[in-house]
Amino acid sequence: MIRQCQPADSDRIYFIINEAAKAYEGTIPADCYHQPYMSRDEITREMKRVTFFGWNTGEGLVSVMGLEPLGDVTLIRHAYVLPAWQQQGIGSALLTHLRQFTTTPRLLVGTWADASWAIDFYRKHGFSLLPDKDRLLKKYWSIPQRQIETSVVLGIQV
Repeated sequence: MIRQCQPADSDRIYFIINEAAKAYEGTIPADCYHQPYMSRDEITREMKRVTFFGWNTGEGLVSVMGLEPLGDVTLIRHAYVLPAWQQQGIGSALLTHLRQFTTTPRLLVGTWADASWAIDFYRKHGFSLLPDKDRLLKKYWSIPQRQIETSVVLGIQV
C-alpha cells in the first residue's frame, strides 16, 4: 500500500495536497491561505529534492508524505491525506515508513501554529515542539517571514 512516488504521480500529488490543504482555510492567517495551496510548478520543484511516498489504494494515491535530508537533519515535507481517508491510520503508517529512511540523528517537521490537529498528530508520534523554531525555519526551510511568524517546528531524535 505504501510506495515511492514517481514523476508521473505529480498530478495526483497536486490534487491530494490542494484538497487536504482546504482544512487550513479559516485556521491559518488569511494572508497565508490561497487556493491552490501549492501550484503545479511548486510541486514539480519539490519533487526534484523531496522523496515522496504515498498510500496507494484501488483508487490510486490517497495520501502523500515527503522526506528531505538536509545535512544533519531530515525534514518531513508535505504530509497530506485526502479528507475522505483521514482518521484511518494512513498518516501514521506513512510516518512510520518514512522514519525507516531517515539517516540523520534528527527528524523535523514544520506546520502552522494554529493547525492543532497537525501538532497533535506529531506529538502522538513522539515529536516535541522546539523552542528555537525561528532559527530552524530560517536555516532549513525557504518560506516567507510571515509564515515563520505563524509556524512551529516539531522534532524527534531518531
